[in-house]
Amino acid sequence: TTPFAHALSLIDAAHADDPTLTTLADGTTLPYELHYARQMTRYLALHTGAVLAYDCHASTRATETATAPPSEALQLAVRAQHLRRWEVPRSSYPPTRAGYLSWRTGQGKRAGALASSYCATAGLAPAICARVQALVGKEGLRTGDAEAQILEDVACLVFLDDQFAGFVAGGGGAVEVDEEKAVRIVRKTWAKMGGRGRELAGGIAGVLEGKAGEVLARAL
Repeated sequence: TTPFAHALSLIDAAHADDPTLTTLADGTTLPYELHYARQMTRYLALHTGAVLAYDCHASTRATETATAPPSEALQLAVRAQHLRRWEVPRSSYPPTRAGYLSWRTGQGKRAGALASSYCATAGLAPAICARVQALVGKEGLRTGDAEAQILEDVACLVFLDDQFAGFVAGGGGAVEVDEEKAVRIVRKTWAKMGGRGRELAGGIAGVLEGKAGEVLARAL
């Protein structure tokens, strides 16, 4: 086992501890954060054109035109995006915009430190560990860091593809989100993405059904 594969297994083992389960299309259940991590890897592959051996969706894509895989640091940072997020719920911070931003920033720093520690345990070089921590913590996002932008794109795409419909429905339909608010959030998400991210987001808008699809189409 390589240090990279070991680090990946440690990250996935942490995701597997998530007590919240999600039901997949085939009826099976999976810890939500492990499902989320797999979706992040899926969109990293789509974004970069790479075929990643541990991507459970890779068999559905052709390999003839595959590009070289992204750096190990970016692959691990993408996989660790929400590392053990459930341990610090949003409700532990004030129910305000400032509270949300503090929670999100704190989660990024915490996940980055955890991911870096797993990478170190796996035997990866200190420079790679530090890079993983910086990427997960969104350092360099506003300074033209190409890998940081890819990670941001991927997170936005997973939100639109995997989470947006539930968000619009109020997380199961209990409290429906105001449509104008949903449109604003989509437009803010769009503004965060680079060109390739927006290209893929347009594809999501073309296939998303129901109210979420209507809101996404209107926003874009």
